[in-house]
Amino acid sequence: MLRYIKHNLTEIIGIEIFPIISLLIFVLFFAVVLWRTFRISKAEIQQFSNIPLDSDEKYINNNQQD
Repeated sequence: MLRYIKHNLTEIIGIEIFPIISLLIFVLFFAVVLWRTFRISKAEIQQFSNIPLDSDEKYINNNQQD
């Protein structure tokens, strides 16, 4: 089974660029997530941690004003 897949992939011209592109996309996304995680401020963390404890009315009123 693998022999048929491998044969078909070797016939495609330029196929070797796709694994490189997918690796670059993954590394860039991972780097952005890490950068954003380390750059987040303490105030934002506190705000996010209080979201489950806040009442829903606060968010409903904010959405209606927009």
